[in-house]
Amino acid sequence: MDYEEIIQRLHALANPENVKGMARYGISPDNNLGISIYQLRPLAKEIGTNHVLALRLWDSKIHDARLLACFIDDPKKVTTEQMDAWAETFDSWDVCDQACTNLFDRSALAYEKVYQWADQEKEFVKRAAFSLIAGLAVHDKNATDEDFERFFPILLKQSVDDRNYVKKAVNWALRNIGKRNLSLNKKALQIAKEIQKINARSSRWIAADAIRELTNQKVLQRLERKKKKK
Repeated sequence: MDYEEIIQRLHALANPENVKGMARYGISPDNNLGISIYQLRPLAKEIGTNHVLALRLWDSKIHDARLLACFIDDPKKVTTEQMDAWAETFDSWDVCDQACTNLFDRSALAYEKVYQWADQEKEFVKRAAFSLIAGLAVHDKNATDEDFERFFPILLKQSVDDRNYVKKAVNWALRNIGKRNLSLNKKALQIAKEIQKINARSSRWIAADAIRELTNQKVLQRLERKKKKK
């Protein structure tokens, strides 16, 4: 399937009513065809992995095509220049998160980008750092506990950023680290309690929400079962 055919398929799937609904959830309506992610994923499987095509789809600036690009790109071919260029043009939390948790977190460059992007001023670039952590905590099975403990100072520092898409991503990253295993659960809880002491509204919200989930009995029981299987 070539680029022109894919763009035609996307326009054929367009749903203007969905665009209105997405806008209510903070998803940009600009260049948005309103295609459900549950329609895009099967299309991505049909297309298969294709780095060059992914780059062209991203350059189309069509919201749905960019999501599709995240699903078909090859993480082994992703470059640092590509990651920076895409991050700079993130205009919606869903594109940011799909790029970070479906593609970038599988790249060998993922960890260095966390440290690079966490100090950036742009809201979605900074969010990308913490979306990456959230994705890595789930997908990087070979990472050590220490790899994630090194992120704790970043979480502490950036917990004072009260922008909605940043604080929610910091919270998401902290919760996912704490749900990786029992040891990290205890350490993530300690960090959450440190964050809770910071005199900032965002920090208090991040900490309270993380503590609530990380002390949930179902979460702890799942981690206990996971430990016993090892």
